[in-house]
Amino acid sequence: MPYVPSPRLTFLGLFLMTGVAMLFALWLQHYQNLEPCPLCVFQRVAMMATGALALIAFLHGPGRTGRRLYAGLVFLATAGGMVVAGRHVWLQHLPPEQVPACGPGLDYWLDTFPLQEVMAKVFRGSGECAVIDWTFLGLSLPAWTLAVFVALGGVALWQLLRRD
Repeated sequence: MPYVPSPRLTFLGLFLMTGVAMLFALWLQHYQNLEPCPLCVFQRVAMMATGALALIAFLHGPGRTGRRLYAGLVFLATAGGMVVAGRHVWLQHLPPEQVPACGPGLDYWLDTFPLQEVMAKVFRGSGECAVIDWTFLGLSLPAWTLAVFVALGGVALWQLLRRD
């Protein structure tokens, strides 16, 4: 019979995966000088929320009901990340004439507008979000981030539905 990690170890694995993803994002920012666009920032927030929930679940080591609650929350965090990363990938694949114009940075928006308006502006996207400045195996960073969120969400869903 194949080895199946315990629910607690699975939450630890989810946390470690998000940690690796965040370390890679920070390495790209600080050592490869790739500044995150507003959608990248929100993907990072979703990744950190996913990791924080998984870490709390690992440390708590809940029973079946608690495990399912944590798994559901982790899945919701990954779903949020999937939405943001999916929007980002969509913007990157728009024809150039349909790409929204570049606007001021996220810092300016947060200082100037109410949070609800900032969120609306971020999800509309801007020209800087459509730029593809890093690829690996033909996929952009948002596409890889989307794949990671799908994988994390799959594990969270498995945690939610597993029988042990």
